[in-house]
Amino acid sequence: MKITVIGTGYVGLVTGTCFAEMGNQVYCVDIIEEKINNLKNNIVDIYEPQLEELVKSNQKKGDLIFTTDLKTSIENSDLYFIAVGTPMNEDGSCNLEYVFNVAKSIGEYINHNCYIITKSTVPIGTSVEIGKIIQKELDKRNETFKFNLISNPEFLKEGSAVSDCLRPDRIVVGAENEESFKIMEQLYEPFIRNSYNYVFMNINSAEMTKYAANAMLATKISFMNELAGICDKTGVDINEVRRGIGTDQRIGFSFIYAGCGYGGSCFPKDVNALIDIGKTHNSPTEILEAVNSINDKAKMYIPNKIFEHFGQDLTNLTFGIWGLSFKPDTDDMREASSITIINSLLEKGAKIKAYDPKAMKIARNIFKDSIDYCDNRIDVLKNSDALILITEWKEFRNPNFELIKNELNNPIIFDGRNQYDKIQLNKLGFKYYQIGVDDC
Repeated sequence: MKITVIGTGYVGLVTGTCFAEMGNQVYCVDIIEEKINNLKNNIVDIYEPQLEELVKSNQKKGDLIFTTDLKTSIENSDLYFIAVGTPMNEDGSCNLEYVFNVAKSIGEYINHNCYIITKSTVPIGTSVEIGKIIQKELDKRNETFKFNLISNPEFLKEGSAVSDCLRPDRIVVGAENEESFKIMEQLYEPFIRNSYNYVFMNINSAEMTKYAANAMLATKISFMNELAGICDKTGVDINEVRRGIGTDQRIGFSFIYAGCGYGGSCFPKDVNALIDIGKTHNSPTEILEAVNSINDKAKMYIPNKIFEHFGQDLTNLTFGIWGLSFKPDTDDMREASSITIINSLLEKGAKIKAYDPKAMKIARNIFKDSIDYCDNRIDVLKNSDALILITEWKEFRNPNFELIKNELNNPIIFDGRNQYDKIQLNKLGFKYYQIGVDDC
């Protein structure tokens, strides 16, 4: 198939590259010339496992074309994927400026019948508005090309986006006619062979499905973090509770780990957007508003534990931090818990030494000269008064605790992901703080 993917962010770049991997001819279009030039030279400005290798191989084969020329791409394709960003406005609503700009351009350039597929996460009813914008441009040109509107939300997880795209657990398609369902089934046939993994519905339902999925996962996280607060006050170990409820097949183990809050480009934005949709339609969103509030509190869990231990004045104290990205296997720091934690400590006069395997460049753009950046996890420990684990990267999972103890000024660990064994650390002489576990 001949495909144009508009937008080369996480979703657009991964989706376009994976379509090319299956033998399609794919134009990946962006208005940022520097980004396109970098991609042409196989320079990928985001860290995602496997992505750079696939970009290189598919460019070499000629199946993946990076360009700023939207007009030519549209004229030479039949399926157009809208994959531009939908950032959050100050009031929590979804900013659709980029989506609507793309729709206008599509209306200006299409020269044959086509399919217009929305990958961007958009509020219910957006596809209808896209159709109106395109039709308005066609009317200006006195053209009558047929275009089919389709909603095909993405369910990619940062850190495993390529494997999620190549081996999806389901394909959700919202459309209004059988022709559209068939073309999407044909497109995804190399990715998914089991017909039960296709979920066909109307367009509005597909748009809602994306929000519902992210809101549900965010709710599970906040639920566990709220329980952790109770556990912390009652002598209960949240880790044991997690194992107790996770074995219930109705609940499962996914997203029930207590921690120092969620971040990233999706959960915060989509929960807020769904709250805004509820307000717009006069439908209460009490659970989602609580999810937001609990997550904000979860990000302060570690700082509050530090204040309890060291006091409110952290002047002359240094804290070493392992992990800055909002999750492992990505360099994304959008809404990351590390930002809240570090800023809270800096406000109290603390000095910060930090290391992350992939997010150091982005961290420098955020914190500038206000913290010290270390080249490795060991340098973080030297002359630090405590270690704080924020992101559970693999290289932090099984460290040499004797070395940690020798390097730190004090054998103290604040664990924002409940990664270590408190009994083992007690025996080694550590003061070990977890989320939702009695201080020990």
